[in-house]
Amino acid sequence: MATVLITGCSSGIGRATARHLAARNWTVYATARRVEAIQDLAADGCRLLPLDVTDDQSMVAAVAVVEKEHGAVDALVNNAGYGEYGAVEEVALDAARKEFETNVFGLARMAQLVLPGMRRQQHGRIVNVGSMGGRFTFPGGGWYHASKYAVEALSDALRFEVRSFGIAVVVIEPGTIKTRFAETAVGEAQAVDAPDLPGGDGPYARFNAAMAKTVHGAYEGPLGRMAAEPEAVAKVIEKALTSDRPKTRYPVTAGARLMLGARRILPDRAFDAVLRTRFASPGD
Repeated sequence: MATVLITGCSSGIGRATARHLAARNWTVYATARRVEAIQDLAADGCRLLPLDVTDDQSMVAAVAVVEKEHGAVDALVNNAGYGEYGAVEEVALDAARKEFETNVFGLARMAQLVLPGMRRQQHGRIVNVGSMGGRFTFPGGGWYHASKYAVEALSDALRFEVRSFGIAVVVIEPGTIKTRFAETAVGEAQAVDAPDLPGGDGPYARFNAAMAKTVHGAYEGPLGRMAAEPEAVAKVIEKALTSDRPKTRYPVTAGARLMLGARRILPDRAFDAVLRTRFASPGD
């Protein structure tokens, strides 16, 4: 069976995908910055590798292991990523750069590393785990959405550039998935501190608090019924890897399809109006 290298397997979508594919006889290389965080995946049949997508030496070493054992990486699942949340004005640029190192540059570097081997064997597949948020933007998530828009753009360029080498590039666009993402997003928003007003109550304090409540509600409140488990994404990733003619994009969850459809139809001002029904406006 083909070999697949998956980034970001310590939790959520990456962990579920590693288990799902290993159970279907793929040779799975599950990776994480700390291998001890994924030791249990060995019992599921996965081979474990340390891989930090912000460390070039780590990425080179991981790909080299797979190529030494199999000649090439047959499939790459670029899953590692996280959300940096808060108003654009208040998020420190160093934090935004760190997010782009993981969500964008790490993803691009992994593609650069596996492509020579894929070209040699004249086949391969790169699956980039993006987000429905790569095609529209929620308030308070500007930096995260910017990184996912970049994933969409890079994937479009790659798809054209490597097609004649027998390599397919696919974007997965999950909606609300029940992972630790919500905890991270809420934590980032609540941690933003702009002490330019008495008591450290910055101009976006109420906005950040309301946004944290909105994000939490999307996962835990009534809207949480539209959220899916990570295994739902794993199944779609398998489809993207095994289809003879994969789609260029796979939205995951009914909520994602609904939001993408609404954004496609509504003009910008109309979409903004819809968002104002869900998000508090700073300064109001």
